Amino acid sequence: MVQQNINIRNKRASFDYEFIEEYTAGIVLTGTEIKSLRAGKASLVDSFCYFHKGELWSRGIHIAEYRLGTYYNHEEKRERKLLLTHKELQRLERNVKESGLTIIPVRMFINEKGWAKVRIALAKGKKVYDKRETLKSKDAKKDMDRAMKR
Repeated sequence: MVQQNINIRNKRASFDYEFIEEYTAGIVLTGTEIKSLRAGKASLVDSFCYFHKGELWSRGIHIAEYRLGTYYNHEEKRERKLLLTHKELQRLERNVKESGLTIIPVRMFINEKGWAKVRIALAKGKKVYDKRETLKSKDAKKDMDRAMKR
């Protein structure tokens, strides 16, 4: 089996949030969803995670319909269950409730075994001035890289 390098990123998340901790979680998908994901037809923009009855769920992950799917095709933006250990779930739920942090999907990929995984981050929202500082530091880094190449 030829393994493709599927790496779907949420670029907006690093601009809007400051990441505190990161976890790798499994994701429960249907057959047509994993086929679309392997084709690279997914987006993490505007997605987030929440707790419901002690389980972690993601909302807003867009996985396009599989083009060869019949009436068994999936909904594009349905809620999907994320799989973590019990200890990790307890720690995340405690942090979200106590300190007002949020959980954001940062990256979706397929590991070497062929399983779909989601990299999630416990995050704190950035203020406007923090976002400006991020832009300034990125611009300065680009300028230094250009100067080094010359």
